[in-house]
Amino acid sequence: MTKTRPQRLLALAQLSNSVGDGAYYTTSALYFTQVAGLAPARVGLGLTLGWAVGSLAGVPLGRLADRRGPRGTAVLLALATALAVASFTLVRGFLPFVLVACGYAAAQSGLAAARQALLAGLVPAGERTGLLAWLQATLNAGLAVGAGLGGLALHAGTREAYLAVFVADAVSFLVCALLLAGLPAVAAGPVRPRGRLGVLRDRPYAVVALLNTVLLLRLPLLSLVLPLWITSRTGAPAWLVSALFVLNTAAVTVFQVRAARGVTGVDSASRVLRRSGWVMAAACAVFALSAGASPWVAAGVLVLGAVLQVVAEMGQSAGSWQLSFELAPADRVGEYQGFFGTGVTVARTLGPLMLTWLLVEWGTPGWLLLGGVTLAASYGVGPAARWAAAGRREAEVGVGVEGVGPMGSVRGLRTEAAR
Repeated sequence: MTKTRPQRLLALAQLSNSVGDGAYYTTSALYFTQVAGLAPARVGLGLTLGWAVGSLAGVPLGRLADRRGPRGTAVLLALATALAVASFTLVRGFLPFVLVACGYAAAQSGLAAARQALLAGLVPAGERTGLLAWLQATLNAGLAVGAGLGGLALHAGTREAYLAVFVADAVSFLVCALLLAGLPAVAAGPVRPRGRLGVLRDRPYAVVALLNTVLLLRLPLLSLVLPLWITSRTGAPAWLVSALFVLNTAAVTVFQVRAARGVTGVDSASRVLRRSGWVMAAACAVFALSAGASPWVAAGVLVLGAVLQVVAEMGQSAGSWQLSFELAPADRVGEYQGFFGTGVTVARTLGPLMLTWLLVEWGTPGWLLLGGVTLAASYGVGPAARWAAAGRREAEVGVGVEGVGPMGSVRGLRTEAAR
C-alpha cells in the first residue's frame, strides 16, 4: 500500500524520537548513577514514581487532545518531552530528579495518546492497524539505531559522552515536534459533560484495557527477566541475552506489518489474540525447559522460546491496536487511547517485581502459571470486546447527529458511552 504524506510524516516522527529513546534507554541508568550521583535504589524509586504519575496523566492529556486538537497538543507535548530530557542534564539531587522524571513520564504518556488521536483523525479506520504495524516496525528500527549510538557513549564512558546522548534525545523530540507540526490539522471535538470518571464509566472498554494489561506483562521479559533467568537458572552463555534482544528487534522490524494483515475488526482481532495466547503459553513452557540443561541445549531452547515469544508479541500488538481504536467513540479517541496506554506503564512498573519473583525465584511453576494467565486473558478479551462493541452499536442507534466532521466521523453524538 502506498503511504500518504501524513503517514510518512508520522513514521518519520516515530523514527526520530525512537532513535533518541534507544540511546537514552541504553545509557540513562549509568548516567543517573555515575554522572548525576544518585544511588541506584533512588533511581529506581524516582523512575517508578515518575511513571506512576505518567500513567495518571495519560487520560487528561488525551482528553485535552480531543478538545483542543490532537496536532497542537502532540506538538506541545513533544516540546515538553524535549525540555524534560534536557533538564535531566542539570539534575544533581533526588527531589529534582523525581520532579523531572514525573514531567518526562507525563509528557511521554500524553504524547502517545495525542499521536494516536492524530492518527485516528488522519487515517481511515480500515488502515489504522496496518499503519500502526508499520510504525511499530519503524520504532524498533529506531531503537536499534539509538541503542548502537548509546553503546558508543558507554564505550567512551565519559561525562561528555553521556551528556551528548541526552542532548541528542532532546533534539530528537524537537525534530519530532517539527514533523508533527507539518501534518494537517484535525478538528477538535465538541465539549461534553462526562462526569468525573470519564472513560472509566465505559465498563466494557475498561475490561478490555485491563485484560490487555495482563497480556502486556510480557514487556519486562526481554529486558529484565530473561537476562536474570539465563545467568542464574541456565548454563547458556551470557552473551545470548544480547542475541535474543537483536532477534526480537529484527523480527518485529521485518514481520510486524505482515502479522497485522487481516486484523480488520473486533472478530479478527479477538481471533489473533486467542492464537497469540496459545503461542505465548507455549513460549513460557519452552523457556521453563531451559533450566538445568547443558549450555548449548539451553541456548537452543531459549532461542526457540524467544521465537515463539516474538510471534505472540506481534499478534497481541496487532489485536490490541485494532480493539483500542474500534471500541472508542469517534470524538474521544485521545481520552480512550490515554486510558488504554496506561497498560504499558502499569506493566512496566509492576511487571519487573512480579515476574522476577514469579519466574526467577519460583522457576518452572511460575513460567507455567504465567502462560496459563496469559492464555486465560487472551480468551477473555473476545467476550469483553463483543460486549463493548454491542454497547457502542446500541448507543449509536439513538444517536442525534448534529453534523459530520472531518474524515466522515460523526460529530455531536449523544451516546451512553460518551457521557
